Amino acid sequence: MKNKGIIGSIIALTVVLIGVFAYQMGSRQTSATETKEEMKTVGILQFISHPSLDQIKDGVIEGLKEEGYEDGKNIKIEFLNGQGDQSKLNSMSQQLLDKNSDVLVGVATPAAKALANATSDKPIIMSAISDPIGAGLVKDLKHPGGNITGVNNLTPVDQQLDMAKELFPDAKTVGMIYSSSEENSKSQIDRAEKRAKKDGLTVKKYAISSSNDIAQITQQACQETDYLYIPQDNTIASAFQTMINESDKAKKPVFVSVDNMVKEGGIATVGQNQFKLGVESGKMAADVLSGKSKPATTPVNVIDYGDMIINEEKAKELGITIPASIKEKAEVVKGE
Repeated sequence: MKNKGIIGSIIALTVVLIGVFAYQMGSRQTSATETKEEMKTVGILQFISHPSLDQIKDGVIEGLKEEGYEDGKNIKIEFLNGQGDQSKLNSMSQQLLDKNSDVLVGVATPAAKALANATSDKPIIMSAISDPIGAGLVKDLKHPGGNITGVNNLTPVDQQLDMAKELFPDAKTVGMIYSSSEENSKSQIDRAEKRAKKDGLTVKKYAISSSNDIAQITQQACQETDYLYIPQDNTIASAFQTMINESDKAKKPVFVSVDNMVKEGGIATVGQNQFKLGVESGKMAADVLSGKSKPATTPVNVIDYGDMIINEEKAKELGITIPASIKEKAEVVKGE
């Protein structure tokens, strides 16, 4: 009888151990499944490579990280760059959808529009878009209503032209160069033209169709105007050194709209920090991932201020004296 009791106890213990082992294995599988489900995908589509957009993209990644979403840990970032090719942007938008992106981020207007054309369901964060209404991305900044929201970097045109007036008090004619294919650029030029005319300046506009036009158009504009004004324009930004090479030959200053372009040869700006714009976009993407917000009910984040920046080395090179009133309130940078 003793043997039977011992055998029974062994069998009972074995059953218990098997049950515990099975439970642990099940728990591990459940945990692994939950971990897998927690890994979400962020699809980032960038229009073209140049320092400004690269900084915005880096800022998006930083903004996600600041909100607890880090690539390789709890999110997977899928990044694609269309390099200025619209057909690539369209196919890449579909690729990001095929990768089951939980949220999409468009860096620059053409990229955001390509994503918008590809889906009306997946949430899209537009990153640093100058004129989202004009581009047809949203109908209302406060009440987007669809699957798109994000950051609207409204260039501080009035502040820019006030600063230009202080720098070039004797100027009579301003040349404005922009890309005819970029809605954001045309929108800013329209605003700048109205303000410049109000200040009594004669405005001459020069539209380029591609970066191949920049050298010739810059030469012409330098002959016909006192200084050049450049909007936030991706085509110009991607070949900015070509413009600076020509403007330097003519000893004509180039007033830019983006902070890093001052370091690249522009004389000054009241510009917005591109990296910080990206960070704000990344944080908005994080809120969508966490379920805190939905694009339809999240107002577009309008950033309409900037920092005064001057390139004193470029000013000396061109024989321009920076007024003390500007030096007191501006960040002074050196050219690269």
